[in-house]
Amino acid sequence: MAKAAMTTETELVIPALKQATIKLRLIGTTPMIQNRMAAKAAQQLLVGGGKKTAAQRKSIKHDPIAEYRNSAEQMQAGPTALGLRVVAVKAAMCSAALETAGITKTSAQRLIFMPGDLVPLYGVPQLRMDIVRSADMNRTPDVRTRAYLPKWGAEIDIRYIMPQLSASGVATLLCNAGFLIGVGDFRQEKGKGAFGSFRVISADQQDDEWDDLVKNHHRMKQLVALQDPDFANSETAELMDFYHGEVKRRAA
Repeated sequence: MAKAAMTTETELVIPALKQATIKLRLIGTTPMIQNRMAAKAAQQLLVGGGKKTAAQRKSIKHDPIAEYRNSAEQMQAGPTALGLRVVAVKAAMCSAALETAGITKTSAQRLIFMPGDLVPLYGVPQLRMDIVRSADMNRTPDVRTRAYLPKWGAEIDIRYIMPQLSASGVATLLCNAGFLIGVGDFRQEKGKGAFGSFRVISADQQDDEWDDLVKNHHRMKQLVALQDPDFANSETAELMDFYHGEVKRRAA
C-alpha cells in the first residue's frame, strides 16, 4: 500500500502594526506666501460664474485689501489668528520622499498621518503684490495680492506607523521637506521661488527664534496686521498708492 502523504501546517505570524506620535516645530528659514483660494473664486466654482454687468466691467478689477485677507488661512480661536494647513506639510514630506533614500512617496503617503485641518501659525503678515502669469493659453499677466510672512513658525503633531518608520526617520524626512519642498506659494518645490523653506526642531528644544515668534507674533499682532497691513516691499507700496489714487479718481 502506498504511504499516505504527510502534510505539515505552517502557522502564519503577522506582526501587529503600531502607531506612534511625534511633536515637531517648523521655523521658517525663508518667508512664506499664503495662497488660500479666495472665497469669491470658491463660490463661483460652486454655482458657476455669470456674465459681468456693465457696472461690474467698469469697476476696478482688484480689491487688494480683501484679496490679502482672503489669501490668509484664518483660525477662529487659539493662540494665533493664522493657520497652516497640515495637508501642506504632509504633501511636502511625501514629495521629499522622492529625493530621500530608504522610503518611497507611496510609503510616506500611507505610513504618515496628520490629524486635523489647521495648526496655529505664528508670524505677522504683510501685504504683498506680485505680477503673475495666469494659467490660460496666452499666459495673461495679472496682479496677485497675498499675505506675506517674513518670519513664521508652527508646531505640528505627526503620527507614523511602526516599525516601518521611526521618530528619527520622520524628523529626517520633515527636515528634507524643509530644504527641498517648502510650503505656501512660490515655494522651493516649484523651481523658481525659494519661499516657505523651514528648519525643524523638537517640541522640547529651546530656541530663541521660536520663543520670539510665540512672544511677538501671536494672535493680537496678526489681527492688527490683517486690519491695517504693512507693505512687504516698495513695489507693493507704489501699486497701493496708485490704486488709492485711481479709486478716488473714479469716485469723482
